[in-house]
Amino acid sequence: MAGFAPQREGIFYLTEGGQETEIQYRHGHDLPEFAMYPLLENPAAMADLKAMYSRVLDVAAEHGFVAMITGLDYRGSSDWGEKLGYSREGLADAIERSIAFLRDVARPYREQGVQVLIGGQVGPRGDAYELNRTITANEAEDYHAFQLGVHKRANVDFSWAATFNNVPEAVGVARAAARIGLPLTISFTLDSNHRLKSGPSLREAIEAVDAQTGDDRPDFYGINCSHPIEFEPALEPGSWIERIRSVRPNASAKDKIDLCQLGHIEDGDPVDLGHRIGVLAQRYPHMDVFGGCCGTWAPHLREIARNVRRSSM
Repeated sequence: MAGFAPQREGIFYLTEGGQETEIQYRHGHDLPEFAMYPLLENPAAMADLKAMYSRVLDVAAEHGFVAMITGLDYRGSSDWGEKLGYSREGLADAIERSIAFLRDVARPYREQGVQVLIGGQVGPRGDAYELNRTITANEAEDYHAFQLGVHKRANVDFSWAATFNNVPEAVGVARAAARIGLPLTISFTLDSNHRLKSGPSLREAIEAVDAQTGDDRPDFYGINCSHPIEFEPALEPGSWIERIRSVRPNASAKDKIDLCQLGHIEDGDPVDLGHRIGVLAQRYPHMDVFGGCCGTWAPHLREIARNVRRSSM
């Protein structure tokens, strides 16, 4: 499979926002272990999800973005599936059904000429907000190969490794994707110290993963589950920053652990967030994949898309 398309002037990509926080706190559906795919058995939740993803596609169509949608299989790796009572076969079926659902939602938009890319989403083996330094690159390659293999069988357009917080696991998932033959983007999440939880700076992490993967390196990198206040100081000068194409911020600048314990959604300021991302897009014109993470939904995405489009004019 060919890699992800290179950056092209005037072409921007829009992802979904914080689908987990929206489905929980705006629609009242519980997510055991923060997993979305158990909702496949809940018709009311799936109707809400269809409307949510449709709103993302509406924003993409409105502003002339290519849509990139993933999101139901963040907890689709073996350890998380086992916690939820899924066999490997049952988990693979849930992942494939999740991807089929996204294709169903995208179909009418594609028929209207909107370009929609369908992806699988890989989360870390452990908790994204805890230290997972014990996993080695070899262990991560072996572990994540299962879910990436399901993505390959489902013929996704790309896989997205989200909220990774350490170098060895990122190296392993990159090697696994390359071996299986999948375009891959890895997004790191940063803490209030503007670094990965495991210690390295964003620059150090990206340079280390690239150095240790060589020809198997990810197609590009991103930042997610961090507010601009957290990640902007990490954008040090240097050619390394050209490897970052994707930015998916949180709605609120509050600490991530606090956000998880609030029991309600934090909207932040969609207008301010959109302005910040528009300024970022103008400063770094090679960045072309935008969306949201915790707390973001259609109003945030609309402001982000409007400001990014305006930045290119």
